[in-house]
Amino acid sequence: MRLVCLAILLTVQVATAQDKKGCQDSPLISRFPGSVISDCKDSADDTFAFSMPGAGYKKVEGEFHYLEYRSPKTASNAQLARNLGAALRTAGYTMVYESQGQNKFVGHMGKTWIQLEVSSNGEIWETIVKEIALTQDVVANAAEMSNGLTNSGHSVVNGILFDTGKADIKPESAPALEEVVKLLKQNAAMKAYVVGHTDNVGALASNVDLSKRRAAAVVQMLVTKYGVTADRLQSFGAGPYAPLSSNDNEAGRTLNRRVELVKQ
Repeated sequence: MRLVCLAILLTVQVATAQDKKGCQDSPLISRFPGSVISDCKDSADDTFAFSMPGAGYKKVEGEFHYLEYRSPKTASNAQLARNLGAALRTAGYTMVYESQGQNKFVGHMGKTWIQLEVSSNGEIWETIVKEIALTQDVVANAAEMSNGLTNSGHSVVNGILFDTGKADIKPESAPALEEVVKLLKQNAAMKAYVVGHTDNVGALASNVDLSKRRAAAVVQMLVTKYGVTADRLQSFGAGPYAPLSSNDNEAGRTLNRRVELVKQ
């Protein structure tokens, strides 16, 4: 009889749900008791739109972490939501969006953003993005841009950087802008459209507007700071309408967020 009981006990232990291999809790917030990690994703550089129904969204780019928990069957969605909201507030996060009716919470602490959401079937979705400074390893080259304009009528200007969701040109963009100026000086008769492009994360209208403002900012900078004659440049915003790659992954979205020169 003891052997039978032991065998049953071992079977129960083996059948106990385990966290998905390679996944672990975030050190920023503890899991709901009895929950099991069913999926996870980590990326050194990704973009996520923190959606807040009725209050818009906040698009953040940086170090990305996602955890999906399967909650215990004994816990109701209302109980899960109540505990998750309390956990965020107790941890010291500034609550940006809070809706127990929709079982969703968004908060931030400095440059760290977190979203907790309970699905209709009791899954807990935890998304964390830590904003990081953007870097640009590839910078535009006047000769390469000239070849692009000659051969295809357009060329990407690598190295023009903006903060997420903003149209202010970052100081690190200077080398790329200087190459544009060099290109225009070498081709005195050239006129170009400066075209802003975005990925498809967030609302379409916002992305189109952002692309217009970024293109206009580049033109203004080239004219006011670098002395390019104003009638040689015109700005245009294409939003997400002309992607270079798929928006289904961060590598593609990074390529799609760009500034181009198009030959007039």
